[in-house]
Amino acid sequence: MPESKWQKSSYSGATNECVEVRTVNGAVELRESDQGETILHTTPTTFAALLQATKAGEFDHHA
Repeated sequence: MPESKWQKSSYSGATNECVEVRTVNGAVELRESDQGETILHTTPTTFAALLQATKAGEFDHHA
């Protein structure tokens, strides 16, 4: 997996308060756009599970 540029959700619009994602050396990296120095590294499989759980509403009670 080649390195990619940071991407943010289209739901974020023009704001800088969103989560950004990219791939680097086969890993997935996540960061908060307004605090870019802190980066979470994970695997594609774990990231896919997170997305699936989020779409299924498993974290809605934390809102």
